Amino acid sequence: MKVALIGYGKMGKAIEEIALSRGHEITHRISSSNPIHTIDLSNADVAIEFTRPELAVNHIHHCVTKKIPVVVGTTAWSDELTKVSDFVRSNNGALLHASNFSVGVNIFFEINKVLAKLMSSQPEYHIEVEEIHHIQKLDAPSGTAVSLLNDILIENRNYTDWELVSDFNETDSNKIPVIAKREPNVPGTHIINYLSEIDTITIQHVAHNRKGFALGAVLAAEFLNGKSGVFTMRDVLKI
Repeated sequence: MKVALIGYGKMGKAIEEIALSRGHEITHRISSSNPIHTIDLSNADVAIEFTRPELAVNHIHHCVTKKIPVVVGTTAWSDELTKVSDFVRSNNGALLHASNFSVGVNIFFEINKVLAKLMSSQPEYHIEVEEIHHIQKLDAPSGTAVSLLNDILIENRNYTDWELVSDFNETDSNKIPVIAKREPNVPGTHIINYLSEIDTITIQHVAHNRKGFALGAVLAAEFLNGKSGVFTMRDVLKI
């Protein structure tokens, strides 16, 4: 499989390493010094995009126009997802988007939904969410945390929304508080606590490095190659 990398920072380089180890070829390494509109993507089978929120939608449109399936790991552009999905389908394109490509995180998503549903009938427990990432992480809370929070809101009727806070004591009782921390050399940690006067129930995912994210992105590209439509990691993992 011939892969174009859109974004050649730490994630792009980690994806390159995994892709090469699985026998794929990197055809392009697109970056700010080598922008996408200057590149002929015609010999790529699929593109993998990890850049910035303000660039992602244009990159998707470009790939769809050029008939290149695109895997997108950039987050914080979901407000435009409906319009982008319509554009992809109307142009017979292929898009696979995810807030997190790690296999472990996607399993964590499912555990989170099950626990949220179980705890919906236990209003004496209140929820606190914390995420920790490296200092280069641009969005806060992370896209992964937003996915976790939104899934809780679907399953747990005790809350109406979530809010970013600096202290768990600051929040409205109807909103799930989330704290976002930025620390050096942290690939990604997500913690969900259910607390009562009696006990605490905690689920947690800790990434040890970027390899899990990179492998998931390559697995997603392998899945998307030759397809049309809009997909997520649930399709890749058959969840």
